[in-house]
Amino acid sequence: MTKIFLLDALKAFTEEATKDLLMPVRMQKDDKEQPLPRAPDVYKMRLIKSSDAQKVAPYIIHGIITGRDSQTPNNRATGQTVVRSVFCVYNEDEQEGSLMLLNLMERYRIALLEKIMLEDRYQLDMEDGLDLIIYPDDTAPYYAGEMVGTWIMPAVTRKVKEYVY
Repeated sequence: MTKIFLLDALKAFTEEATKDLLMPVRMQKDDKEQPLPRAPDVYKMRLIKSSDAQKVAPYIIHGIITGRDSQTPNNRATGQTVVRSVFCVYNEDEQEGSLMLLNLMERYRIALLEKIMLEDRYQLDMEDGLDLIIYPDDTAPYYAGEMVGTWIMPAVTRKVKEYVY
């Protein structure tokens, strides 16, 4: 069960959890009319083009930060992966934009805490917790924040005989 499969599971979960949150999209210079509000797009690791960061809002990016595999004597191997989820929304009204970002992040957070496990194999590590930060920078009309959580990964099955020392 690779980290890529975890990202696939997070993408599918996030799309389902946020599909009914319709948010404004900024009109681009080539647009003939104002785009309709839509749910956030969800990306794995990065945007398709980082130069489009403002053009594609609203969006969520799930990215792997670190991973760790370990095994203590007489115990099964374990794996952990830290995932950073970046949230971005657009709104001309600064108060409404800030609240829209908070609403999106809360929708995702609550859905995660209700479920805790994705695809019966990836478990959010609640001992490590789920961290949330809303960026205080003045980036209006764009508003961003992030969440960081640790996921317990299925252990890799060894293909060689285990030796006990």
